[in-house]
Amino acid sequence: AARRERRFFARLPARRPLFHCADLIRIMKTFIWLSWICCLAAAAAQAAPDRVVYTGQQGPGRGRHIVLLAGDEEYRSEEGLPMLAKILAVRHGFTCTVAFSIRPSDGTIDPVCQTNLPGIAALDDADLVVLGLRFRELPDSQMKHFVDYLNAGKPVIGLRTSTHAFAYSRDKKSPYARFDYRSQEWPGRFGQQVLGETWVSHHGAHGKESTRGILEPAHRNHPVLKGVTDIWGPSDVYTVSHLPADAAVLVRGQVLSGMKPSDPPVAGPKNDPLMPLVWARSWRGDAGRTSTIVTTTMGAAVDLESEGLRRLLVNACYWALGLADQIPARANVDYVGPYRPTYFGFGKFIPNVRPADLALP
Repeated sequence: AARRERRFFARLPARRPLFHCADLIRIMKTFIWLSWICCLAAAAAQAAPDRVVYTGQQGPGRGRHIVLLAGDEEYRSEEGLPMLAKILAVRHGFTCTVAFSIRPSDGTIDPVCQTNLPGIAALDDADLVVLGLRFRELPDSQMKHFVDYLNAGKPVIGLRTSTHAFAYSRDKKSPYARFDYRSQEWPGRFGQQVLGETWVSHHGAHGKESTRGILEPAHRNHPVLKGVTDIWGPSDVYTVSHLPADAAVLVRGQVLSGMKPSDPPVAGPKNDPLMPLVWARSWRGDAGRTSTIVTTTMGAAVDLESEGLRRLLVNACYWALGLADQIPARANVDYVGPYRPTYFGFGKFIPNVRPADLALP
């Protein structure tokens, strides 16, 4: 019986295997190649040569695009804004693009380079812009993206030196020269006209007197202040003397006598009255469209170690985008990864960093 069974199976036609060894090798090579392409595409999406993108995950912000522009020589926006963007993306679902001042010769982040911010083109499909700029003199081809964004009536959040974001040479014939903080053509220039104030002076002693944020009782229930209980930062209070009547002051800046949050307030006229520190307003642009504006004269990277300030800024993003009803009772503003910001000051930025280096793992 066993011999008959062997003879029966021997007469059957040989079966062709489903895959030859060579087929399997080709399939494996194709799979590896496609995986490699996908990884490259994901890396490109996360870190273009002149910007870094943090893709929104789950949260109310999903589907909304926030562009954060980092370009100031002193207050380390190139460190603070990526940290804020990661919180907005990972904790709240917004997709965030951070664009930087880039050194043309090697593609590294260089906040001292005032004339090149190529990632600003990301504004073409942005829903909100967060500014961390100081004295930029961008080429017309780059500046046009920003002006087109403003003319579209989209919201703006301005931090610290963004009150004097642009500084065109006095003899420059650019069509955007009126954005210069010294311009006589546009009274108050970009800072005063759009954000509500331009550069005036340091009100607190720079590097010697820190800032305590005092919530304005009249606006304590404003959505931007939801869950905000404490604000302190080592940067000093700015003088604010041109604020328009339509600006709602949400927080005032108390000048402290030292550089610790426990230091007492300075006695005398510096705190009588308290300067506006955070305000909200509307601005009607040349195209007749109205933008929602939130401005704070805080915003150094070390200021953003204040949980209260981070929460205020996250709330401001929700509110400016019409999502006030979805602001959490106490928004999660925990860091995504480590955050050890460099102290403010000129010449202190970390060299040889590229946007790709700041991508999430």
